[in-house]
Amino acid sequence: MRAVAADKVLADELDLASLPAGFADDPFPVYHALLEHAPVKRFGDGSVMLSRWADLDRVYRDTTTFSSDKKVEFLPKFGRSPLYEHHTTSLVFSDPPLHTRVRKIMVGALTPRALGAMEPGLVALVDRLVEAMAGMGTVDLIEDFASAIPVEVIGNLFDVPHEERGPLRDWSLAILGALEPVLSEEQLECGNRAVTDFKVYLKDLVARRRARPGNPETDVLTRLIEGVGGETLSETELLQNCIFILNAGHETTTNLIGNALHLLAEWPDERARLIADPSMIHTAVDEFLRYQSPNQLGNRMTTADAEFHGEAIAAGTQVHLCIGAANRDPRQFPDPDRLDLSRKPNKHHAFAGGPHLCVGFSLARMEGRVAISRFLARFPEFALAGPPRRTGRVRFRGFSNLPAILS
Repeated sequence: MRAVAADKVLADELDLASLPAGFADDPFPVYHALLEHAPVKRFGDGSVMLSRWADLDRVYRDTTTFSSDKKVEFLPKFGRSPLYEHHTTSLVFSDPPLHTRVRKIMVGALTPRALGAMEPGLVALVDRLVEAMAGMGTVDLIEDFASAIPVEVIGNLFDVPHEERGPLRDWSLAILGALEPVLSEEQLECGNRAVTDFKVYLKDLVARRRARPGNPETDVLTRLIEGVGGETLSETELLQNCIFILNAGHETTTNLIGNALHLLAEWPDERARLIADPSMIHTAVDEFLRYQSPNQLGNRMTTADAEFHGEAIAAGTQVHLCIGAANRDPRQFPDPDRLDLSRKPNKHHAFAGGPHLCVGFSLARMEGRVAISRFLARFPEFALAGPPRRTGRVRFRGFSNLPAILS
């Protein structure tokens, strides 16, 4: 009874504007409390949080009642700034018709055939990184491995010259970092500067690509410039969605790989199962995504009145979607706090759902599958070499440093 009361206190006291100490390191006690005691959690600013799997599934499917457009929500946060222009124009924070046009243009460059053509290059990249680490002894699995993979993959999708890829990750981290619930002035300034610098670079890259187009079947930038079926993007839409695509695969894929390697170190029996049966990597990647979702929070705005668990939610309410909690919901996942690399079914929400299902989900799975399986084949006895350091972010869950000893 005392534990139940304590859990209820955790749920009652949660405030996104003032998170409890240690929340970024381990939010799951709070998530469990929300699931059981506050499936509709109300905050002082009038917003609400939904945490149960079925509720998020309903929201993802009903794009009419639950809008992804962030113009109203982000104006007080960002003002009319570069960050505001970016985050209200990009695919993930837009509704039809913009969302439909951008998504239609993008999906044709990420077909199974296109991904199949990319895989040999991805394998070669991972193998180079693995061999480079072999002689290092102690490594940082984020800096030396996980973060290096999406930079190359996304850079290749846009055919960004290798010598120009240096700033991409820092720009991405600054822009996505501005989506955290609470920001400092320094974070806002850094994010706005990153958008501005990114646009300057992209204007030049777009001009070069217009002069010398690539193959729109494999070059995402050429495809975005040319459009599909007569549908094209304005200059602002083009630049901001280029930023979005270049950003989207960086931090989340880095987090997928880093979180997975950390979990394999923490769950030796599951690691042994995967080593014994490498074909399990397909279900393993989805279990890593469920258990430590790279993206922990989403947002919607109600366009009409709605009701969850007998509680009314008025039109115009900001709705936080707690993906990290939903993916540990015992109503959907038996024994949800156990890592089970052969878990089936595993309908997690790590890639959102409905019309806003992450357009790059197949690419992310492929990157995770190749990176984790080839690393583990080369270093089956790797071990952590000290305490890892998390990024401290609550929306995106991952590590900034993950020291390890390779054997």
